[in-house]
Amino acid sequence: MLRSLLSILGVYRIYEKWLWHQVKNNPTPEHIGIILDGNRRWALNRSLDPNIGHYYGADKTEEMLRWCLDLGVRSVTLYVFSTENFNRPREEVEELMQLFEERLKKIMEDDDIHKHKVRIKAIGRLNLLPKRLQKIIREIEKATKDYDKHFLNFAIAYGGRAEIIDAAKKIAAKVLNGELSVEDINEKTFEKNLYTSHLPKQDPDLIIRTSGEERLSGFLLYQSAYSELCFIDVYWPEFRRIDLLRAIRTYQKRKRRFGR
Repeated sequence: MLRSLLSILGVYRIYEKWLWHQVKNNPTPEHIGIILDGNRRWALNRSLDPNIGHYYGADKTEEMLRWCLDLGVRSVTLYVFSTENFNRPREEVEELMQLFEERLKKIMEDDDIHKHKVRIKAIGRLNLLPKRLQKIIREIEKATKDYDKHFLNFAIAYGGRAEIIDAAKKIAAKVLNGELSVEDINEKTFEKNLYTSHLPKQDPDLIIRTSGEERLSGFLLYQSAYSELCFIDVYWPEFRRIDLLRAIRTYQKRKRRFGR
């Protein structure tokens, strides 16, 4: 049994190295968006409490962020909690909020975040979150606000339609206050009022969704107009480095014409 396991691990390492050589000399996506899906189903398949899946998913997220740093990906946006997720059972929502608190504190103390100058920002209707979590978010954003080498965004209490509505409200308020004329509203004006306006590149080059579901579920609806989409048939806690490398290889093989 042990010999068989070691053999499988050996093949996995060879395959991973082969994939790495395939992608390393081609353009890497500057901005990757990831829909972290399948935590509860992964746990249920193992006869575990569904909420336990979120903790395994959080561990995988930390691991994946290191892979992205190794690959030189500049911006990563993670869809971790939607506005619709508030409709889940109260106990699950409360446990998730506690998990977000714990992991954000851990990330704030992570040496790699400061070594690689990673700016961290939460995007969404943050006023819907518990006050304690809002406070932690403000602290981590303040601690990393001057970093500009990499960008890590947590889409939390986020909805793509909500983002578009909020941007429209900001623009309408500026028009009412005389700061902006209707004639001056264009794509650039709109993009400056999106949650992602702080990013050097707002539009993700590549969006990955795990668990086999093939939809965006409201993730970055405005920004994803020309994103390459990659749907992976593994639950988020099972996501491996080879899955990330294969998604990047798929992105590299596609011809991006942007309507031209």
